[in-house]
Amino acid sequence: MSLPTDEKQQIIKEFAIKDGDTGSPEVQIALLTNQITKLTGHLKQHRKDVHSRKGLLSMVSKRRRLLNYLSVKEAARHKDIVKKLKLKG
Repeated sequence: MSLPTDEKQQIIKEFAIKDGDTGSPEVQIALLTNQITKLTGHLKQHRKDVHSRKGLLSMVSKRRRLLNYLSVKEAARHKDIVKKLKLKG
C-alpha cells in the first residue's frame, strides 16, 4: 500500500528541513505516520489480514526507532515533530 506521488510530495515539502530534503528523520517519520494511519483503517475492515498487520508492526517499530534517534540527537526537533504529528511522547 504505497502513497500517491502528489500526497508524498506534499508531506515531504511540509516536513523537509531544507530544499531537496527527503531523508531526514522528520520526513521519514511523517511518511511512516501517514502510511500507518492508512493501514490502520484497512485493518479495521479486514481483521484477518495477517500479512498487512506484520507490515504495520514493522512500520511502527521503524518509526519508534527514528523517534528514539531524534530524541537522543536533538530533543528540540523531536519535540517539534511529535507536536506536529500529534503523537504520544
